Amino acid sequence: MYSSSSKTMRTTTKTKRTDEKRKKDKENFSEVGCFGLVQLAASESAYKVEDSSGGSVLFQLLRSAVLLGYFFGANMSFTGPSMGSGGTTARRAFEFGRTYVVRPKGKHQATVVWLHGLGDNGSSWSQLLETLPLPNIKWICPTSPTQPITVFGGFPSTAWFDVGDLSEDAPDDVEGLDAAAAHVANLLSTEPADIKLGIGGFSMGAATSLYSATCFTLGKYANGNQYPGNLSAVVGLSGWLPCSKTLSNKIEGVEEAARRALSLPILLCHGKGDDVVPYKFGEKSSRVLASTGFQDVTFKAYNGLGHYTIPQEMDEVCTWLTSKLGLEGCSS
Repeated sequence: MYSSSSKTMRTTTKTKRTDEKRKKDKENFSEVGCFGLVQLAASESAYKVEDSSGGSVLFQLLRSAVLLGYFFGANMSFTGPSMGSGGTTARRAFEFGRTYVVRPKGKHQATVVWLHGLGDNGSSWSQLLETLPLPNIKWICPTSPTQPITVFGGFPSTAWFDVGDLSEDAPDDVEGLDAAAAHVANLLSTEPADIKLGIGGFSMGAATSLYSATCFTLGKYANGNQYPGNLSAVVGLSGWLPCSKTLSNKIEGVEEAARRALSLPILLCHGKGDDVVPYKFGEKSSRVLASTGFQDVTFKAYNGLGHYTIPQEMDEVCTWLTSKLGLEGCSS
């Protein structure tokens, strides 16, 4: 037995430890994001994982993310962009994370910036890309800013832009997309003149890659600033085309944009079993690109593939990049 004061002290200590643990859990969860474990599993192992009952771990993790959302609900409110004087929307500040670089093992012929998905970071994809038989490519794998995500109730996660709704009619975060595309262009700006340049990505990273492709084609970002540099190839895995509804009007009648669209190679890959970014999003993106003048678009569909990548898909990426970038060939 212990005294009342001792019991109170122990109870208080236990509560303090619980509060500290909850705070620590929240910090850890903030660093990873709701989709962090999903993206890490997809990018590091490149294989589908199932639990002992045969259920998709993807589903289990998504359900856990929702539950964690409720757990942290008291601190998840998101009020939207801040307003400056005169009722104008204040520009957001974007602080990008660490960039990981995979040096070419052979002669440097091309540099590709590869963009991770929601909740992930550049490290996990750099580890996978390093194993690919593409010795002539330098891979640059940046990490996106950590920012409040509206679809998560304002909970912060690494993301290239904000997502308000998982639907075809959802508004595009053009400011975030412009910032991400400009960051990618800046990473490529210091590459030697004789090096071919490309952009690729998974999920949200694929969407950012395709947005970058449209900015290159138009010669400018949505904010009117000039898009620098040149692109020789764009790859999008399990993603979608942002701002697709206005693309045709922007390209139509602009001779230089039509010329760039005609010659830019784009590879899109999507699993028919994708329950995060539906297959129809990828298929429709391919059709929109083709109908707006992008004549060198390849669309690959995979039966049964969910929101992750597999060796077969990455093999086709290797073959396509080798061909479109004119590389000396894959290593064994």
